[in-house]
Amino acid sequence: MNLLDRLNEDMKQAMRNKEKEKLSVIRMLKASLQNEAIKQGNKQLSEDEELTVLSREVKQRKDSLHEFEKAGRKDLAQKTREELEFVSYYMPEQLSEEAVEELVRNAIADTGASSKADMGKVMGALMPKVKGKADGALVSKLVQRHLS
Repeated sequence: MNLLDRLNEDMKQAMRNKEKEKLSVIRMLKASLQNEAIKQGNKQLSEDEELTVLSREVKQRKDSLHEFEKAGRKDLAQKTREELEFVSYYMPEQLSEEAVEELVRNAIADTGASSKADMGKVMGALMPKVKGKADGALVSKLVQRHLS
């Protein structure tokens, strides 16, 4: 079952259960996926493209959550936390920090990187492997730590 079918099924279930917040998030995700499909010429999105859209939605909510917490808006922060939880449900299982660190070491060895100047090379080789499975900030931090 592809992501859009899963969202449709979950949307129907949320309607039956009268879960307004969940329904709202599912509708936003569907709209984002449909907008991406239109932007790409009304074609069926691949799993990788769907994952890109989901990752973008997660990142937007994390950024919003950070800003709301910084501004002391606990009400909006709580709502955003709930949305983030719903969106994260559709993401693949996240890699542990140890697993990401192992991938970083392998990528550094594969690319022959030796200094921070080679960070772009390492990130380029690494990001397709961890896409949607690890936070980009964490990956970047670990790459910097290993290259310094």
